[in-house]
Amino acid sequence: MWFSYLSHRRACRDKQRERAERIASLKPIYHEPLTSQDKDILSRSVSSLVAAVQTSSLSPSDILVAYSKKALQAHAQTNCLTEVMIASAETWASTANKSGPLAGVPVSLKDLVSVKGWDSSMGYSALVGKPMAADGALVRLLRDAGAVPYVKTNVPMTMLSLESTNDVFGSTDNPHKKGYTSGGSSSGEAVLLALGAARLAIGTDVAGSVRAPAHFSGVYSIKSSMYRFLKQGSASSIPGQEGVPATHSPMTKTLEDLETFWRAVFQMKPWNYDYSVLRIPWRDVKLPEDRPIRWGVLWDDGVVTPSPACARALKTVTAILEKNGHEVVTLQCPSPYEGLQIASQLLLADGGKTASKNHHAFESNDAGMISAFRGLRLPYFVMKLYAWYYRYIRRDPIYAGLIDTHYEKTMPEFYALIARREDYRSRWFKVWRDAEVEGRQGDAGVDFILTVPNSLPAVPHGGMRHGWKACGYTFLFNLLDYSAGVMPITHVDATTDALSRAFRPRNAIERNYYKMYDASAMEGLPVGVQIVGRRLEEERVLEGMKLIERLLREAGAGYVGLPL
Repeated sequence: MWFSYLSHRRACRDKQRERAERIASLKPIYHEPLTSQDKDILSRSVSSLVAAVQTSSLSPSDILVAYSKKALQAHAQTNCLTEVMIASAETWASTANKSGPLAGVPVSLKDLVSVKGWDSSMGYSALVGKPMAADGALVRLLRDAGAVPYVKTNVPMTMLSLESTNDVFGSTDNPHKKGYTSGGSSSGEAVLLALGAARLAIGTDVAGSVRAPAHFSGVYSIKSSMYRFLKQGSASSIPGQEGVPATHSPMTKTLEDLETFWRAVFQMKPWNYDYSVLRIPWRDVKLPEDRPIRWGVLWDDGVVTPSPACARALKTVTAILEKNGHEVVTLQCPSPYEGLQIASQLLLADGGKTASKNHHAFESNDAGMISAFRGLRLPYFVMKLYAWYYRYIRRDPIYAGLIDTHYEKTMPEFYALIARREDYRSRWFKVWRDAEVEGRQGDAGVDFILTVPNSLPAVPHGGMRHGWKACGYTFLFNLLDYSAGVMPITHVDATTDALSRAFRPRNAIERNYYKMYDASAMEGLPVGVQIVGRRLEEERVLEGMKLIERLLREAGAGYVGLPL
């Protein structure tokens, strides 16, 4: 155990020194202030950059310099970078495919994405100094498309938290407010995008890991359905876990860039790079024009009610939709709480053993995961007594229902959970307008689902001690494998979004999470909404997001992000 501790401390020290030396050894130009040309490059959309490279009015190397400078500035502000690949990226930029759909555009990668010769440690000290043997499928496609990987970004160890902190790289700050999380687990990606240090980024999502960072940091993302986007070759904290689909997904600074990114990837025929990708080309989708679009709103998941700031963002969207002739209804659906029960059991069905196998003795972990893993290691009867206490003494069936099932599953129990998941999915399928199944809602069904990405805006560091239990608004759509996008709408207002004195928490999860809600302290933090479509409907979700953004801009209420 003592040797394990010393090995852990040495790995952390060596990795941090390596990162610092890579930054310090870069050419002087990367440490200089942004020039007018740099600022012009940073202000351009992805399509504009690609066009400029293809016509030779800009070089990939010029673009790399601008984004690398900005990425180093963002790192100094937030501690968001893990692998600084800029020196190698100079060569990659000089040989980039200038006719590809992403010609010369730098792409940031979540730490787990495999790049040959570079670590994908995911914050585990045991994985430091073990570079990947080959590029993952996604990186190979990006290179062929002309893109230039240049940095990798921070994540929480275990990849199971909405906050990025680990002993290897440290904690990552919110780009809008120091001391707050930028989300997780794709937090470093969201930081670069929000600060203009990237336009294209790759994250992953198993419980909200691209959507929570988009919400907390004020950027855009669409979580793909399983088998729609490339993933083969990447590292994972829980390899083989498919009870709750985990997917790689694009994240971008603007909605326009998000569409460009998706289209570019599919122009490259991703199924030729990754056997798991379904052979479904990108489809041009038009929303109905001969009838109102029906938006089903999930106002409350029954576990943690949306905070005033998040509820206001949601109501802002529903109001603009209704004003423009759309139909907004309260979603009639199976219990979201039931979904949380199923998903939480499936994700850690092995008792957290796989996510913990690379964990060194004395290595710190996310506060929420410490609590989760401790519970999984307690004797079964202890958790049963704890659940009984909350159910009958505290009169809290919500929390008791989650505690009651928090233990390692046997194979028969796991199979039963998969069967329960499939039954739950079949009941949800009936809410869609065009579902042709018994018990369907028919024309009373919905075209889209609208809800919050999280009940709170970004919370202070350490907030995931309790916040990991409050991820139901995103976790639900991983379980269902629906395509789900998040877009920024507004910012927290200290006065408008103050919590009413009449508020009374309904359960322990809500009570503990709301201890962190302070509209005055959170003022200025971004607040987003979540737009959800059926499985494998990423194109349709994108069109729904474009519609909402257009209506808000026409009303003079478009989101304004951080200036360059």
